[in-house]
Amino acid sequence: MSEIFPNIAKIQYKGEGCGEELAFRYYNPEEKIMGRTMKDHLRFAMSYWHTLCGEGSDQFGSGTMQRSWTSTEDEMKKAELKVKAGFEIMEKLGIEYYCFHDRDIAPEADTLEETNKRLDIVADMLEKEMKRTGIKLLWGTSNCFTNPRFVHGAATSSEADVFAHAAAQVKKAMEITKRLGGEGYVFWGGREGYETLLNTDMKLELDNLGRMLHMAVDYAAKIGFKGQFYIEPKPKEPTKHQYDFDTATVISFLRQYGLADKFKMNIEANHATLASHTFQHELRVSRINGMLGSIDANQGDLLLGWDTDQFPVNIYDSVLAMYEVLMAGGFTTGGLNFDAKARRASFDPSDIFYGYIAGMDTFAKGLRVAAKLIEDKVFEKNIEKRYSSFGSGIGKDIVSGKAGFEELEAYAMKKNVTVSTLMSGRQEMLENILNQYIFSK
Repeated sequence: MSEIFPNIAKIQYKGEGCGEELAFRYYNPEEKIMGRTMKDHLRFAMSYWHTLCGEGSDQFGSGTMQRSWTSTEDEMKKAELKVKAGFEIMEKLGIEYYCFHDRDIAPEADTLEETNKRLDIVADMLEKEMKRTGIKLLWGTSNCFTNPRFVHGAATSSEADVFAHAAAQVKKAMEITKRLGGEGYVFWGGREGYETLLNTDMKLELDNLGRMLHMAVDYAAKIGFKGQFYIEPKPKEPTKHQYDFDTATVISFLRQYGLADKFKMNIEANHATLASHTFQHELRVSRINGMLGSIDANQGDLLLGWDTDQFPVNIYDSVLAMYEVLMAGGFTTGGLNFDAKARRASFDPSDIFYGYIAGMDTFAKGLRVAAKLIEDKVFEKNIEKRYSSFGSGIGKDIVSGKAGFEELEAYAMKKNVTVSTLMSGRQEMLENILNQYIFSK
């Protein structure tokens, strides 16, 4: 079969200053940083849904994307062409992983039984291409939010029949993920939330969500699936209030239902900003709780109030993101999945490659800068100095539990604490230093 992108050659690392647009300037896959290659640090993955299923539609207009693999009316032929297109994209970009929802790879049929048969057929195709190319599955997941049956949610639906269908769908998606050697499995609660509390039994919905996740853990053990489970926080869209609002909320939920040792976080940049957090904040909360697992790399438009899923080009975000990843010890089963799509007006197939190149270069540069910041202990030195009062004297007594209210009152009576006795936060200085590291070669 002929190439789907005949005018696109394999994308090569050419370095800064090269005059080619279809080339990497910063992503050098074999470059060693802190003892590991770039490709091993970053573990880039292609998102099946945006890359192969996106049509360029929005709530105001129909699709604009010009895709050869969607030109046929035969849904299974279309699925076959998507497999071919996806692996050609990954091979030409040097991407070693991909991620999918069950309904991305195979079209839904009239019955669950027939749908599962279609999944098996496409899984055969994927397995063949994975063996041919060496490309691996980073994680799989199930789309339990698009079909109208999920109008009231999936695990949190008010209808027991829907809960049962969702469980069956997750079961099959986990089986496909295991078959394809997936290193993880993601839960994104797209419609696990509510529009109004006037018709919502919140406790039952949360209890049922906990039950669904426990079922998944139990079934993974039964079938021998060793992959890491992830939860992907998001505060809103499509429901007004989603139960997986942010990392802190999810961690609290997991602890409440005895699941904290079974799950880590899949953090998406655009979801963080929708929750009024920075990308780094969500990564930091995950890291200090030992739950930083994987990343959906994208960015949103802060002038818009919805999930725009743009390719990431914000160097500040990428530096601070990779700083958190490196401080956590790096990815194990997780990686950087580009949950991003070309803009609606960027409808030419080549725009897919431009988007991925931009994102991969941005995180490659971010990795280089983050590694240098850590090697030089830029932030750690300042943080250690700022909190030095807790290393001795009354601060040490507070941390050790030696001092209580009475002791602290007695101490405070003897001190006259004013701004002049405090240490400056030096935010402006640190931001300047961060700029210097970013702008340096």
